[in-house]
Amino acid sequence: MIVIYGLKNCDICRKAVKLVQAGGRPYRFHDLRADGLPAARLAAWLESPGWEALLNRRSTTWRGLPEAEKADLDAARAADLLARHPALIKRPVVEGGDQPIVGLAPPQEAALKALAAG
Repeated sequence: MIVIYGLKNCDICRKAVKLVQAGGRPYRFHDLRADGLPAARLAAWLESPGWEALLNRRSTTWRGLPEAEKADLDAARAADLLARHPALIKRPVVEGGDQPIVGLAPPQEAALKALAAG
């Protein structure tokens, strides 16, 4: 089963859902705000694809953080930020294949279409 992690009001996440639906594979949507972010899931994502790929530095949440929290980030500090502010995670994160798909830029969109097609 494909699991799409994101926010229910996110247009990019809605697009990911439509792509998976078009492929006909079963899926589940996990809302990071409403359903929370399990610590084990975040830990797995921090291993692969890593905090640099997960951290959405273009988000409203990122822009609202104090500069002191954004400065001199390393893996541990980024992990803490992502745990406290799940909206900082680049969306969507899609699991169902060998590696999570993070975001929906053209390469990730192609990977998601291939995953959805089976």
